[in-house]
Amino acid sequence: MSRFFIDEKDIQGNKIYIRGEDVNHIKNVLRLKIGESIILCDGKGMDYTAGIEKFEPDYVLTGISASNYNETEPPIEVVLFQGIPKSDKMDFIIQKAIELGVNRIVPVMTERAVVRIEDKRDAEKKVCRWQRIALEAAKQSNRGIIPRVEYPVRYREALTLSDKSDLSLIPYEKEFKNSLKKYISQADADIKKVSLFIGPEGGFSEKEIEDAVQKGIKPVTLGPRVLRTETAGISVISILMYELGDINFWK
Repeated sequence: MSRFFIDEKDIQGNKIYIRGEDVNHIKNVLRLKIGESIILCDGKGMDYTAGIEKFEPDYVLTGISASNYNETEPPIEVVLFQGIPKSDKMDFIIQKAIELGVNRIVPVMTERAVVRIEDKRDAEKKVCRWQRIALEAAKQSNRGIIPRVEYPVRYREALTLSDKSDLSLIPYEKEFKNSLKKYISQADADIKKVSLFIGPEGGFSEKEIEDAVQKGIKPVTLGPRVLRTETAGISVISILMYELGDINFWK
């Protein structure tokens, strides 16, 4: 069945109103008919099976036939602090990170980043596009929430935002001793939140790594090969979801 996110306020009793761009998509792209069922998610982890009852110019009225808690959200919260890359790499990173189960993405302005956020308007434009990509990725992967893409922050602010994490990691090509496997194997079973810092194309500077270490963030090696920024984050997230998440025991 087709799947859509709806605003919680549009759930009224046993009816759900679908509004916005999805109205046109349901009517003119999918060409769904009255009586057909769809899945509607409130963005907070609850799914509703609903039958289409009525079409209006600005909304579609549906009736709830069943509801259940969404089971696709991982048991750990992974926050990706991504150094802003150039071109459309950020779009790809957001899409794949959300498919893998990331809870939140924070774009970070680092020392070696090529892309510069010029002003508030530029930031708003980028975040609007990124959030749309997040929405589509959440739909495609049957997520129970729409992960949020935050406004870009400077590196030092990003370090502070990771303070409440149970485990914070920063892959670094000049780290040769401490591996991701080491920290995962030492991890407490009660780890619920992981912060992951990924550098842009130029990587992190030595000063940025020093600042991270002072904040308790652990530099890790990802092996003998140097990974691109769009590969590194996805690789680490996959490993985290296998070792601490739900990839290895999904029923």
